[in-house]
Amino acid sequence: MLRMEVCCFVIVAFITIIYFTSAGQNKKSLNKSFTCILFGLLFHLIFDAITIYTVNHLDTVPLWLNDLVHRLFIGSMNFCVFIFLMHIINIIEEETGKEIKLKIPAIVFISIAEIIGLFLPIDYAITAKGNYETGLHVLELYICIIIYILTSIIIFIVNFKNIQWRKRIAISIAMIVEIVILVLQAINPTWLISGMGLTLLVLAFYCTLDNPDILRAELREQKMSMLYLKSQINPHFLYNTLDTIRIQAELNDDPKVARLLMHLVSFFRHTTKINMPLVTLDDELSLLDSYMELICARYPQVNYECNIDERLYDNYVPNFILQPLVENSLLHGIKNNGYKGTIKVTAKEVVPCHTILITIEDDGSGFSEGGKEKIEKILKNYKHIKEKVEGNSVGVVNVQKRIKLLCGKEYGLNYKENELGGVTTEIYLKYTKTLEES
Repeated sequence: MLRMEVCCFVIVAFITIIYFTSAGQNKKSLNKSFTCILFGLLFHLIFDAITIYTVNHLDTVPLWLNDLVHRLFIGSMNFCVFIFLMHIINIIEEETGKEIKLKIPAIVFISIAEIIGLFLPIDYAITAKGNYETGLHVLELYICIIIYILTSIIIFIVNFKNIQWRKRIAISIAMIVEIVILVLQAINPTWLISGMGLTLLVLAFYCTLDNPDILRAELREQKMSMLYLKSQINPHFLYNTLDTIRIQAELNDDPKVARLLMHLVSFFRHTTKINMPLVTLDDELSLLDSYMELICARYPQVNYECNIDERLYDNYVPNFILQPLVENSLLHGIKNNGYKGTIKVTAKEVVPCHTILITIEDDGSGFSEGGKEKIEKILKNYKHIKEKVEGNSVGVVNVQKRIKLLCGKEYGLNYKENELGGVTTEIYLKYTKTLEES
């Protein structure tokens, strides 16, 4: 049995090294919980190996030492199964976009269970096939695991339809493995296979969800999606802008022509930063400023206002998110008023959430009938919406996907109607001062 624990430890250690050096340093909730699983399981396997030796040498190992390592073993196993529940909750929350309000009760429950486990008496059964722990101490662990499994199953069933098929498979395999191991261990207590069971859970998640190659593939998909979005910038925008500049040149021998050309060049220069998923807010605003200078030159009755907290200029944000949303405000709000109106862009830090809130407010025609419900549905189901060659939701879906991927599931877009007319787009972003934090 000891050899099996050593093999499991080597496997988990190998996965941990690969994961932590590639994807494990990402700060998203899924990466954090899976990293906790890996390191928690490594400690558990160490205690597991020690208890396998001590429980089979009751005549030579002091009882106090045997009790100590068994309490550490049971406590670490309880913690590992708890973290698996948290990981499943994180997966479902990311898929559904809904918060599952079980984390605090689960933390309270595990805390109480761990404290109780420090004081419950420990008994040992001595058999010809091997010795094992028995009594209230082990019974408490089985009760905790059953509660974790039942909670996971209920959450999984309730949200089944909104979970991606690959994640359904991963969660299903993990639950089946844990149930089978739990039953086998209860039937044959001398097998001592808990470490193998948890190792199989890690492999199930790693091979289907948390493999760095899968995570990199998602990043590549987003990069290609971003390339596509940039390629969809309406060519008529370029032609009409150049025509505006040409007419301006004919009518006025004015430095304004040079300034417009400068903004046009600046706009396209910023849009070529395709290999940079994150840029500073200052860069994003520079692109937007150039875009709006050209729009305001073309439509003189369009006004643009920008109010940014200066402390946020060096904050890193997903690349190319502001211009598509401002363009939506122009095409679906200001345009309907004959290109007369104002677009206001503001950025501030939300305290104490340590979140950046950027708002894009227009005084245009507002939502059409059913428009708000449609955009809310798009934002909620962004994962399952394929971007089309044409359509108004292309920019919104793309921006939502990249914010969720690069900042985390708790960030993203929100739309609301203004009291005096028009629409406000709210963009919630992660407060990130260095690329290492992203």
